[in-house]
Amino acid sequence: MSTGKLYIGRKVRESRLAHGHTQAAFAERLGISTSYLNQIENNQRPVSATVLLALAEKFQIEMSELSAGSSDRLLSALSEALADPLFENYSPGMQELKLVVQNAPGLAHALVACHQAYRRNSEQLAGFDQMSRTSGLADPTPYEEVRDFFHFMDNYIHEIDMAGEKLAHSIGIPEAETGAALAAHLEMRHGVRILKAAEGEEVLRRYDPASRLLYLNAYSPASTRHFQMAYQIASLELKTEIDTIARRAEFRSPESVEICRIGLRNYFAGAVTLPYQSFVTAARELRHDLELLAARFGASLEQVAHRLSTLQRPGMKGVPVFFARFDRAGNITKRHSAAKLQFARFGAACPLWNVHQSFELPGRIIRQLAETPDGVRYLCVATEIAKSGGGFNASRRRYAIALGCEVAYAGDFVYADGLDLNNRAAFDPIGISCRICERASCDQRASPPFKRRLHVDHDLRSPVPYRLE
Repeated sequence: MSTGKLYIGRKVRESRLAHGHTQAAFAERLGISTSYLNQIENNQRPVSATVLLALAEKFQIEMSELSAGSSDRLLSALSEALADPLFENYSPGMQELKLVVQNAPGLAHALVACHQAYRRNSEQLAGFDQMSRTSGLADPTPYEEVRDFFHFMDNYIHEIDMAGEKLAHSIGIPEAETGAALAAHLEMRHGVRILKAAEGEEVLRRYDPASRLLYLNAYSPASTRHFQMAYQIASLELKTEIDTIARRAEFRSPESVEICRIGLRNYFAGAVTLPYQSFVTAARELRHDLELLAARFGASLEQVAHRLSTLQRPGMKGVPVFFARFDRAGNITKRHSAAKLQFARFGAACPLWNVHQSFELPGRIIRQLAETPDGVRYLCVATEIAKSGGGFNASRRRYAIALGCEVAYAGDFVYADGLDLNNRAAFDPIGISCRICERASCDQRASPPFKRRLHVDHDLRSPVPYRLE
């Protein structure tokens, strides 16, 4: 097996932590020096064929997974960045890009970050027209920085996931009623009591540390109340672990650190209410039926779909899926892909994607077979969800969630039943976003792709008022 040079420091470190080894003990099991292992974990040296075989034999790391995941995401981000007209005189081939990602991932991340700063600068200047600002134009927003942190961590945080699963097992989840188990733990371990939030108080959760009272919105669904209780447990029990991870990320601003802390507590809440081993086993057994999984674990469809995108534990991975949440304007408010499909970092998603139809068919799960310009085919599932604070006059937030997998895994999903997976004509041609999609004949195109010259015929009008040369 020819692997080329592989820099898989994070995956090696995750495997070591999952087995509870120090660097010295792990290096001894692999038959290498501690200094060599330290260099591998910090991506200063690639892994050798001998180390790869030792990882597979002694720690059940699948070699087929070593170059996937974060490398695919980085390759997609780098490809999108270099599609910008800024680089019109440079058109690298896919093999060249793969070499950069594999051999110099730090350089690839730096280039992507520079391009993001350039894009933000350009967009803000366009929005402000001639208004000038002296600083901050090129910096990512704290929310964007934290979103990218989770994205390039494969949306899986090992220490937090293990802590959540350990707590779930200790209090009997999922066998016990989740809400009762969490409430009992909060009271017995921390002396925290659960009360209803005041009528008209528009909060999901409010904690008073002085009185040790946790107020929850009585009109929230049970799944939301359970999640908020688990979040509060993270605040009380995982401060050290969360602070360590946030500090290790080296964020640019204090705001990013605080948002990351929220994200890590949310991650813990998902890991408690949907504990890893129980959930991944149930997902296989129920063939990823979102409604059945939600009923079994007392969770919402969104919580289930999001959790499916985090099943990246070394040696126990779930089916690689993509997950995203959209608002009605087409903004992607959550996104992650463990599959080859990557979401556009700028601009809207492809209008041919079935997720946009979900708002027209509330309450229904819509299926779609789709093919991206690179020839990869997917099973896509989408549905509309609504969130309300309760009552006729309460505002109702509407979103659409999308979940899917490459067609090779479609048989693991109940949603593939009855679909002709072998008929290529059954797959709708979709793209990532118009600005990087090369499909010349798409009549839903919103904007021309970068690096393509346009031809306008004044005597001919087609659905798109130009053609690509």
